[in-house]
Amino acid sequence: MKWITAIIKPFKLDEVREALAEAGVQGMTVTEVKGFGRQHGHTELYRGAEYVVDFLPKLKIEIAVSDDQADRAIEAIGTAARTGKVGDGKIMVFDLEQVIRIRTQEVDADAL
Repeated sequence: MKWITAIIKPFKLDEVREALAEAGVQGMTVTEVKGFGRQHGHTELYRGAEYVVDFLPKLKIEIAVSDDQADRAIEAIGTAARTGKVGDGKIMVFDLEQVIRIRTQEVDADAL
């Protein structure tokens, strides 16, 4: 099993959600986060004062998938989230040792 975390631009969420649904992924957790990478923020003008926006709004998507779904899910996220510009985000994949569904006590692949 794999735990996939993706940091994407907020306006790409619907496209990523639809691509993951087509890839067979049944659920996800989405969190609003802020951060920066190579784009290092930008300068804005507000009420005549200039200030630097260091942290840009992003979304963090987290999904748990079986090993055989992982490659399809990674490809779906990468294709749907790509704009070709700096700041498109990252996909990180971790091994997932155990999953337990609280309601039924199912474990591992059955719990996904």
